[in-house]
Amino acid sequence: MSPEQLRAFCLSFNATVEEFPFNPDTSVFKVLGKLFALTRLDANPLTVNLKCDPEDALRLREEHEGLIIPGYHMNKRHWNTVTVDGRLPDRLVRELVEDSYDLVVAGLPRAERLRLDRP
Repeated sequence: MSPEQLRAFCLSFNATVEEFPFNPDTSVFKVLGKLFALTRLDANPLTVNLKCDPEDALRLREEHEGLIIPGYHMNKRHWNTVTVDGRLPDRLVRELVEDSYDLVVAGLPRAERLRLDRP
């Protein structure tokens, strides 16, 4: 998955915006003001921080050692840093991004979830 594809996929979710609160190089993707993905699209290798269920986070780190690691500068229980350099299948990366979005949406108030068509 290329940086452009990652960016486009993140922006494909309802009510998602890209912001640059830290610096002009770090993309922060948010749904209704809540972070679900953080990346430097110009980084080599490309990585993205994604929210993850704690049990799934541990399993993914074991299954994909070195490619999925505890979230860099994030709560390591709930966030993973995922390397997006072609060694992980694009399908898995897309699933992890969507899971991150869904976890963040699940934490939103019910009225906001309903507006997003994700009860």
